[in-house]
Amino acid sequence: MGAGKVALAAGVAFLLMLGGTVAISSASASCGGGSVNLAGVGTSAAVAGYSGDQLTIAGTVINAAAELGLDSRAAVIAVMTGMGESSLRNLDHGDAVDNTTIGVFQQGESYGPRADRLDPKKAATAFLTRLVQVPGWATMPPSLAAHEVQINQDPDHYTKFYPAAVEVVQALTSTAGGGSCSVGGDAQTLAQELVTAAGNGQLRVLQPRYLSQIEAVAAGQKVPDCGIDVGILQIMVLAVRSFETVGVSDINRKCTGSLLGAGTGSSHWIEGGEKAVDFYALGGSTLTGADPQSIRLISMLDPIMPAGSRVGQSDCRADAGISLALRNLREFEDTCNHLHVDLAYAKGPLNVGG
Repeated sequence: MGAGKVALAAGVAFLLMLGGTVAISSASASCGGGSVNLAGVGTSAAVAGYSGDQLTIAGTVINAAAELGLDSRAAVIAVMTGMGESSLRNLDHGDAVDNTTIGVFQQGESYGPRADRLDPKKAATAFLTRLVQVPGWATMPPSLAAHEVQINQDPDHYTKFYPAAVEVVQALTSTAGGGSCSVGGDAQTLAQELVTAAGNGQLRVLQPRYLSQIEAVAAGQKVPDCGIDVGILQIMVLAVRSFETVGVSDINRKCTGSLLGAGTGSSHWIEGGEKAVDFYALGGSTLTGADPQSIRLISMLDPIMPAGSRVGQSDCRADAGISLALRNLREFEDTCNHLHVDLAYAKGPLNVGG
């Protein structure tokens, strides 16, 4: 490994930017939504500034979400709320505003006996039970969803804790063997989920013509040279389920007649043009292919991608001193204003267990 290079193991789970140095922790990648083996979590390395009992409490909260059959988004919201209320500590007192609230979530008497509110698992279950009763909780901004349960003074109070919560949930479910990238294989159903995400603002498509392609698949229409491969739909759905917002800039260029980039040799054109997608933003951050959100998506996808599938922006990562050791994805050079993923040369379907 050359000087300034950081080898990124296949399935890396998360990364931290520390004074310009990319510090990376290797683990088996996961899409979240699973349970955490709490043994040893409290003695593992710190994640996003949280360690020891804080991580054990985070794992307990994640397990409460898993037992209720909720996905990683619910777990992230709950962990984020615990961070904002108690710094993931099981406090036996409240704050200067209300000293009657206690526990990880600073819950009042309406949540039950004191012993239950001081039991992190029961407290998390109580929070999550109320969360899922909030209309639209899964699609509204996470801080607002938490606010609807906590009824605190500032609806935006938890926003600053969201990135750390994502990192903690991803790290614990990955290293503890929880979570899986599971998604169905029916193209129309997948496209319908994406149309819904576009309608609520979670999926943002840079040009309406690409949203039209998704809408046609969702409606069961087979438009010549305007299809979207089921694997590309699965990739987009997994992104939507894993990031607060997703921005897509390109899908099938053959459909639109666009000759950008490699023209008719582009993965957006060959094989009917349906086997490539470009992401320009994830979680509200614009992408370069070497940024934390790009690396997170790559690490999530690599274990489930078929051999021969590709990811762009290798030169952008090289310039940033990031070297990827990928198992399935093959890298190639591309412009540093998006993240390209394609299946044009892939052998077989995604391993998504759906």
